[in-house]
Amino acid sequence: MPAHVPMPRPRTAGILLHPTSLPGPYGVGDLGPAARAWVDLLARAGQTWWQVLPLNPPGAGDSPYSAFSAFAGNPLLVSPDDLAADGLLRTDELEAAHLPAGPVNYPLAAAAKNRLLTRAWARFRDGAAPELLAEYTKFAASAEWLEDYALFTAIKETVPAGVWTDWPAGLVARDPAALDRARTDLADAVARERFAQFCFARQLAALRGYAAARGVKLLGDMPIFISGDSADVWAAPHLFDLDADRRPRFVAGVPPDYFAVTGQRWGNPQYNWDAMRADGFAWWAARVRATLAQVDAVRLDHFRGFEAYWEIPARCPTAIEGRWVKGPGAELLAALRDALGELPLVAEDLGLITPEVDELRERFGFPGMRILQFAFGGAVEARFLPHAFDRNVVAYTGTHDNDTTRGWYAGLTPHEVAALERYAPEAKADPVWALIRLALASVADTAIVPLQDVLDLGTEARMNVPGTVGPWNWSWRATAEQLAPAAFDRLGALTATYGRASAAPR
Repeated sequence: MPAHVPMPRPRTAGILLHPTSLPGPYGVGDLGPAARAWVDLLARAGQTWWQVLPLNPPGAGDSPYSAFSAFAGNPLLVSPDDLAADGLLRTDELEAAHLPAGPVNYPLAAAAKNRLLTRAWARFRDGAAPELLAEYTKFAASAEWLEDYALFTAIKETVPAGVWTDWPAGLVARDPAALDRARTDLADAVARERFAQFCFARQLAALRGYAAARGVKLLGDMPIFISGDSADVWAAPHLFDLDADRRPRFVAGVPPDYFAVTGQRWGNPQYNWDAMRADGFAWWAARVRATLAQVDAVRLDHFRGFEAYWEIPARCPTAIEGRWVKGPGAELLAALRDALGELPLVAEDLGLITPEVDELRERFGFPGMRILQFAFGGAVEARFLPHAFDRNVVAYTGTHDNDTTRGWYAGLTPHEVAALERYAPEAKADPVWALIRLALASVADTAIVPLQDVLDLGTEARMNVPGTVGPWNWSWRATAEQLAPAAFDRLGALTATYGRASAAPR
């Protein structure tokens, strides 16, 4: 297959910020008023892209990369304020759910949001907001994944400890009689989950429309692998490499690298690619289609795994004993293109990248990623220096997996500091904005800066430390004071200077 030559793209810029990191009174950011105010800030600064992490319901360790579903949305992102505007919640109920400002405390935020969603569902079930009924009915009938997810989640609420393979045998094996009993016994809980997903989809669509009217697009994120403790694996175990007890035979991860000396053992089950080939990769097509219904473009996390993936025996406690196995590569991507048309995907091509991975990305014309921190400190690679970029890449100062640039700079050796200052002399006075300028000035079609770098924050604002599980991951939130409009004018000026400003009215 000849290489796909991408259409020329305009020069654009954006900011990386997960919605959970927005300020707000409910302990976690959501899709409501603060998200609309955030879009206004992006437009003010001439930004075209709002990049988010996966929007699915987070599972183990509160990680959006280990979700309970590859299709469902995160109910924590549902805005209580917007439910009140629909007539489904009262003002006093909103005020009673307010939590202190600060990092996300997922158990507290989930408890508060769940109480509000339960009240909103009870009112909707009893006839409130009747103008939404037809829309709700259409959504519930058209989302093919919804029934399995709603039942899975309702069962989990009754058996909260452990993973689904620890459930009663009939539910694990999806015995029809056991499933029918569960649907009957948990009918209201299942309906509530349908309603929560309807609220998420409706609010996200409204936010996306609000953003589009201001020249802002959403760049989503899709992990290559699926959590073993998910509705997807429970509902379609034949699509995954499982043993007779429906537990993974092999799990995903990466070999030892800059981030972890024993590698990263993610624990996700590997796919049964032969089973997926048998129906033309229909599950993957459905997944990508559903994601692209929510956002304008998608970052494919761990793109190199499509060419070859690191397979770890499930019994092994670390990733050291894994091996590389050929992935579905061009066969899968061609099937997706045939099913969906042009694919607005960004390939996360970080880590150990071989010529075969580069060839696969270039064959389909996907932009790659270039991380400026990796050009000057830590895992230094020449391909991350701006003079080595080509246009078809997305340039970043850092990502959610990196320290903030301020924190990263504090950990550089004197030799690394000297190399950075030779390349960008202004780094001596202002290293964070030196990297921002390098990203915006580069030839890369797109430049993305994490909000933490725009705000010049230190390690305390880091979003994730790969290979670790703890309360420090995924919990950072911006404050309302940090999102003052004037803080974004400097970014807006640089964005315009380097020809990246959105042309939309602001």
